[in-house]
Amino acid sequence: MADPRPAHQTPLKTHPRAILIGASSGIGAALARKLTNEGWIVALVGRRADLLDSLCAEINTRHGETRALAFTHDVTDHASAPALFTQMVKSLGGLDALIYNAGVLLKVKLDEFDAQKDLEMTNINYLGALAWLNPAAAYFQGLKSGQIVGIGSVAGDRGRVAAPAYNASKAALHTYLEALRNRLTRHRISVLTVKPGFVATDMIKDNPRTPMVISAEQAAEGIYKAMRARKQVAYVPAQWALIMQVIRHIPSVIFRRLTF
Repeated sequence: MADPRPAHQTPLKTHPRAILIGASSGIGAALARKLTNEGWIVALVGRRADLLDSLCAEINTRHGETRALAFTHDVTDHASAPALFTQMVKSLGGLDALIYNAGVLLKVKLDEFDAQKDLEMTNINYLGALAWLNPAAAYFQGLKSGQIVGIGSVAGDRGRVAAPAYNASKAALHTYLEALRNRLTRHRISVLTVKPGFVATDMIKDNPRTPMVISAEQAAEGIYKAMRARKQVAYVPAQWALIMQVIRHIPSVIFRRLTF
């Protein structure tokens, strides 16, 4: 049975430590596996306790020691984030990176204007990020080191007709991360904005004809590679950088006629 405490650290055996928010499934679960396979200790955060516990048990059993700790939390509970952040840093014995991966895309018809759906997406995709990344930024600024990673989307690069509030929430996250980067770079802190394309998760399960879909594991590989390289912005997979360069320059009079 795995040791219930985090893996022991010695001068000859150090484990970087991360908090991963939105870890119970999809990209988050794949990234949790990737990080722990690379020697990290992770605090995994999500709403679904059963999935989190199962993922932690899987990871810890595989490694024969505790590499993953589960913390059940709803990111819309903004007020509890700072205290939980402090608790997790204490449980990990420090912190090297915080990754905000929580996100939701609710299906919205082209003739539908549902404020409740829009507010829910904004709350999870952007406001939850504010609640978590602000204490992380303050913590890392005090250390003069660390890394913040936000999982945005190619959808945030342009206002598409298909999902206005989702696009806007990701665009807001991108801009917020850029502002954090501009503040924190002078303190030797890396801030990475990840913009995945289409990933085979629950978000696109109702769209079987979606093009250029990659697996959650492929997305996790791309994210980890960008973290290691301490990039500022990373499209995953990389070819989306060229695609979005083209899309960003489509004149509005033409772009508004498109339905993707």
